[in-house]
Amino acid sequence: MNTRDVGELRRSVVRLALQFTVLIVVLLAVMGALLYSIVASGTAEAVNKTLLGATQIDSPRDAPAGVYVAIADKGQIKTSSAMPAGLPDQTAMNRVGASQSDEQQSLALGGHSYEVLTTIRGDKVVQAAVDTHESSESLNRLVWSMAIVGTVAALLAAAASVWMAARAMRPLAYSLALQRRFVADASHELRTPLTLLSTRSQLLRRKLEVPGTDYSREAASTEVSAIVEDSRLLTGILDDLLISVDPRTAVAHTVVDLSGVSRNAVSLAMPQAAQQSIRLNQPGAGVPVLVQGSPVALLRVFTALIANALDHARSEVNVAVSIKGADACIEVSDDGPGFMPGTESRVFERFSSRRQASGSVGPPRHYGLGLALVAEIVALHNGKITVGSAPSGGAAVRILVPLASK
Repeated sequence: MNTRDVGELRRSVVRLALQFTVLIVVLLAVMGALLYSIVASGTAEAVNKTLLGATQIDSPRDAPAGVYVAIADKGQIKTSSAMPAGLPDQTAMNRVGASQSDEQQSLALGGHSYEVLTTIRGDKVVQAAVDTHESSESLNRLVWSMAIVGTVAALLAAAASVWMAARAMRPLAYSLALQRRFVADASHELRTPLTLLSTRSQLLRRKLEVPGTDYSREAASTEVSAIVEDSRLLTGILDDLLISVDPRTAVAHTVVDLSGVSRNAVSLAMPQAAQQSIRLNQPGAGVPVLVQGSPVALLRVFTALIANALDHARSEVNVAVSIKGADACIEVSDDGPGFMPGTESRVFERFSSRRQASGSVGPPRHYGLGLALVAEIVALHNGKITVGSAPSGGAAVRILVPLASK
């Protein structure tokens, strides 16, 4: 994946992780609120039971710890020992005695909170108070505990979501990158063959449409055969492109004569070289050099290297095929300006051209795909590719491919 693909992947991962984290936080908040409501409801129910039980005792001295009871009987009030200041609430007891209706209220006295129930029991007015300070502190501790646990869980969820999102998005991003790569490769690789096929077809049509033209059947058959050959080349290129973007597909290799492939490539490039007044040399092309490979893919190697050399050469391009030890050596050189210093390690990056067109001060004419595709094809043939300087001072691209076993 290129830099743009990596950037898009990171942004997608962040968005997905953020959405997942927000969902986890919302779920934790809902669960926390539900838990708090359950605990608070249980605490309130326990307090109410304690108050009701306290109003049933006969003597304030029998009240349990933390519960304070006051009983008004015939104008006298009996209270629990150590009754907090402010209790009992005689005003509430007088109201209940007059209305004969129970009252329950919350009071804050001396930094503590109390739940107070005042009721009628026979001819007595009984008031029970429970200190709820400890219960309130427990609820506060529960809230803080849930907040801390929720924060930690949210952080862990964020980290886990980033990891899971990256794993989930990587195959999709890789597929999108392959799609972009295929479109770019197809537009680059098919442009020249399609132009050649279109030109041949138009020329044949013009020749056949000119009135009175003595165009023989044999000549027309030759032109049609050339068109069929160009169509076969397009099919082969398309097949190789599909294979290159599908790592599950293996390339079918046969024994190929690199010398013959180079002669074919040079023949195809001759018109362009003549138009640019550039000599296209092919030293030592008569010696067979056999390798295991794809004929169409290897032809693409030669055509890409020759096209790149013609775009930068001043007057001469050399295409050489030789044997070096156990390898076949392909070398395409020109007398152009060569590669810019310090860029040799990056010339095979996609969409990265590192050469200046000969005689031009503007940007390179290449989109930077040719050498990248060549490097991929060479890798599929278990070969090695390097760039350097030619004896003429221009650029030289050298490829080593293992010879076919005898």
